[in-house]
Formats: sequence, structure tokens, C-alpha cells
Amino acid sequence: MLVVLVVVTALIFDFTNGFHDTANSMATSIATGALRPKVAVTISAVLNLVGAFLSVEVAKTISNGLVDDTKIGPAIVFGGLVGAIVWNLVTWFVGLPSSSSHALFGGLIGATWVSAGTDSVHFGKIVEKVLVPAALSPVLAGLAAMIVTYFVYRIFVRRGRTAGFRVGQIISASLVSLAHGTNDAQKTMGVITLTMITAGTLPAGAGPPLWVIVSAALALALGTYLGGWRITYTLGKGLTDIDGPQGFAAQTSSAAVILASTNFGFPLSTTHVCSGGIVGSGVGRNESPVRWRTAGRMVIAWLFTLPAAAIVGAAAGLVTSTGTVGTIAVGVIGLVIGVGIYLLSRRSPVNAGSFASPTSTVPEQEVGRIAA
Repeated sequence: MLVVLVVVTALIFDFTNGFHDTANSMATSIATGALRPKVAVTISAVLNLVGAFLSVEVAKTISNGLVDDTKIGPAIVFGGLVGAIVWNLVTWFVGLPSSSSHALFGGLIGATWVSAGTDSVHFGKIVEKVLVPAALSPVLAGLAAMIVTYFVYRIFVRRGRTAGFRVGQIISASLVSLAHGTNDAQKTMGVITLTMITAGTLPAGAGPPLWVIVSAALALALGTYLGGWRITYTLGKGLTDIDGPQGFAAQTSSAAVILASTNFGFPLSTTHVCSGGIVGSGVGRNESPVRWRTAGRMVIAWLFTLPAAAIVGAAAGLVTSTGTVGTIAVGVIGLVIGVGIYLLSRRSPVNAGSFASPTSTVPEQEVGRIAA
């Protein structure tokens, strides 16, 4: 029953990952009008589903590389997942595009650390597979987007050759969605596989079974379809004013970085990559200034995500390690927090219709209140 509970919780996290990270794939296409909001999230959901079946390298990194699976059990994984879900919901509520991936890693690391000791966490692998890519990926995507944007405007836009960029942006956004599914769905696959290894139902070093791949893909796609409009608004309208050629440059650069990282098994933060691409495209186009204050708030959220989720995961892991009563208590507390955040979000809703109003600033107000 505990394994079943962890699997369900992991799929809930995967669902929150989907609606939390919808903005990564489609914010620029929605902001420029290349795609209508509902059409954009539908395309993104389908391609996230397809992308989840293309690779399992990232899943293997998580299930066999970050923590010692011989020293933890399903209850500890459950505590880490609760920490990740809580952080995902908090950042979604305030419209901050933080990393769902780092929330997951932080929750898992914190829960494992307090319950099984320091030597149960593979810090070398975390630096190699998580922290270094987290620092480099947005920079690489930003530089690539800046260069591509500069030359696109110099070669095509100034000569009036902009007819094909609408189609190009749809294609590039689709590539980001495919890349997101390839990288992010695997994180949930890895956690479920890790749980089954710790429970003894899979051998050490095993990859995710087919049913795990299918369920994780479906949960991510469903979350994507429902759309994380609060974060989509921040990325699409909060960082810089985006037009078609600029959006094409940002999305193409981001997709290239994500797909390359997936090939090497790096559990990358697509949020970091796509945000870096948007900022880089704004720098590359002089007429579209970057709103550095919003970008700064995002970076602060990035820095706090892993340790904040680790603290919540550590607290949850400490309680779940006491036994069945502790596990139930953590589940109930997590559920109450989740329902509370959802009810608060209904007081200032952001949905697909918010993008039709250029004066809507609900997410900005929420972010400003938290920052204050």
C-alpha cells in the first residue's frame, strides 16, 4: 500500500510539473499570437506525451545516481515528493517559473539526508548531473538566443522578410514541448523506479517498466493541457515584449539545449533553459528591453528552490520515517496545503482569457507581494 501511495503521489507531482511548466513550451507562441492559448496547450500536451517515450537516460540518472537506494524506503521517497509538490504549488500561485526538477531533487535529497545520513546522498553526482547543468544551461540558451535573434533581425526582419516566422515559431515551440516531455517525464519515471527498487520489486540498476513510462507520460500531458496560466503570463509578458522572430529564436535555442542534455542523461531544468532563451532574445533585440527586475526575482526563486524543497522534504521525511502514522500525517498536511493554495488562487484567477487583455497584471501583483 505504501508503494501504491508513493506511485500515486509521484504522478500527482508529474501532473503539477505539467501545468507548472506549460509556460516553458508555449509562453512565447501565445504572447506573439502565433497560437491561441487553448490550441497551444493542446499541441504541447500531445508532444509532451510523445517525448516521454523517446529516452530513459534521465530516469536512470535519478533512480540509480542521486541517492543510495539501499538506505532508504518508499516512505522517505514519499516525504521528498510532498516537499516537491508543496514548492511547485507555492511558486505556481505567485507566478514564478521556478524549476519543478530542482523541487523534486531538493525534496528527495532533504528527505534522504535526515532519515538515512549524509553518506546516503551522492553529492558528487548531484554536482555533476544537477548543479553544473543548472548553472550552464540558461547561460548557453541565452547566448544562443541572443546571437540568433541579432542575426534574424539583421538579415530578415530589416528587409521585411517576416512571413515565415509564424510557422517557424509554431515548429520551434513544438520542439520545446517534445524536448520537455523527453526530459521532465523521465524524472517521475525515475522516482517511481527508485521507489520500486527500494521496496524490492525491481532489481538495483533497473530501468523504468513500460507501465511507469505510460503513466508518467499521461500525467505530464494532462497537467500540460490544463495549463499553468499564471506562469505562462510571467514568461510571455513579464520578461520582455516578444514578437514572432524573437520567439522563434528563443524557442529554437532552448529546444537545442534541452535535447542535447537529455541525450547525456542530465535531468535539466527546462524552466531555467527557456527563461534564459527569452532573456537572451530580449538582449539580442534592442527594441525589446528585458525587465531585469522580474528576471532577478526569477533567479532568486531558482536559487531558493532546491534548498527550500530540501527543507520541506527533510521535515516530511523525518515524520514519515517514524512509521505509518507519520506517513499519513504528512499526506494529510500536504493535501491541506494544496487545497488551500488552490482556493487562494481562485481569488485572483489567471486563465487563457487573461492573454486577451494587455493590461492584466495579476501575476505581477502576486509576485511583487511575495518579493516584498
